[in-house]
Amino acid sequence: MHCALYTAGSCRSCQWLEKPYSQQLADKQHHLQTLLAGRQVAQWLAPAAGQQGAFRNKAKMVVSGSVERPLLGMLHRDGTPVDLCACPLYPASFAPMLTLLKTFIARAGLTPYNVARKRGELKYLLLTESTLNGEVMLRFVLRSESKLTQLRAALPWLQQRLPQATVISANIQPVHMAILEGEREIPLTERQALEERFNQVPLYIRPQSFFQTNPQVAADLYATARDWVQALAIDSMWDLFCGVGGFGLHCARAQTRLTGIEINAEAIACARQSAAALGLRQVNFQALDSTHFATAEGEVPQLVLVNPPRRGIGQALCDYLHRMAPDYILYSSCNAQSMAKDLAMLPDYRIERVQLFDMFPHTAHYEVLTLLVRG
Repeated sequence: MHCALYTAGSCRSCQWLEKPYSQQLADKQHHLQTLLAGRQVAQWLAPAAGQQGAFRNKAKMVVSGSVERPLLGMLHRDGTPVDLCACPLYPASFAPMLTLLKTFIARAGLTPYNVARKRGELKYLLLTESTLNGEVMLRFVLRSESKLTQLRAALPWLQQRLPQATVISANIQPVHMAILEGEREIPLTERQALEERFNQVPLYIRPQSFFQTNPQVAADLYATARDWVQALAIDSMWDLFCGVGGFGLHCARAQTRLTGIEINAEAIACARQSAAALGLRQVNFQALDSTHFATAEGEVPQLVLVNPPRRGIGQALCDYLHRMAPDYILYSSCNAQSMAKDLAMLPDYRIERVQLFDMFPHTAHYEVLTLLVRG
């Protein structure tokens, strides 16, 4: 993949861009195998890869520059801005949308936030596109509500020129720190959920819910989890750290008793909407802390699926899983190092199979799916 920004030295986020892609995959696989070298793995599957460019469905743009000439991209540590509208990780549809949004920022008078001076209002633009129908979710991250009236007044102009932006909101983030968003979300359109579809499973993305940024590889990851779980013929499972429910909804059959737990209430609303669309009746999604839920629950399911943040599931949940002893644990991880530490705390489980999913080409990061079997 060629990137003019990388060649010019303006952006080095893709640290491995000069490395041949086959070597990137080999290096990631070697890293994973080294982390699990102390455990016997019954089956290593070949890494799953997707497109090398134009694969991201989401742009997280720092807004800088002036209100007349805004820049969308990132800031170096010294405060120097870099415009990323031409980043080759984004699909071709993003560049014209981002160009239009620059014009809109000027028309609406949304002054870009200046980090050094602690002045201005518009901090970030967050743009997410559905691969299902090309519809878009657009979020304006503001320092305060002072520009909301101006934003609302100018919005019809943008909606006329960007009709695919069906979900629009403003997020209020008043803290002078590198925090992407605040707690308060203000809807600016009637619709507040973007529909996506992976492997014929409807999924919904709301403004404050997490969703994978590489749809092609994410769909492959979910389909693989479904195939592994359905081969086990289970009738009860937990989906912990479930997000919008992608794993559980893929793995559950009509007769499966599924409990999905996620602390983010927006994500749980999405999961419930998907379950209703699929007609699943034995599904219960709750907005709770996954560790607290698991350690307080008396029932033991046949399978526990965990998809934790980078820190992993931790000792408290590992100790509880060790004691409750479900037949199977399916671990999806975005940080193989923390996963390896967690697996070391589950000595009664053997590793049946492992597969790497290259969700983040040109970087050292990857996702991994691991099936653990008790005994």
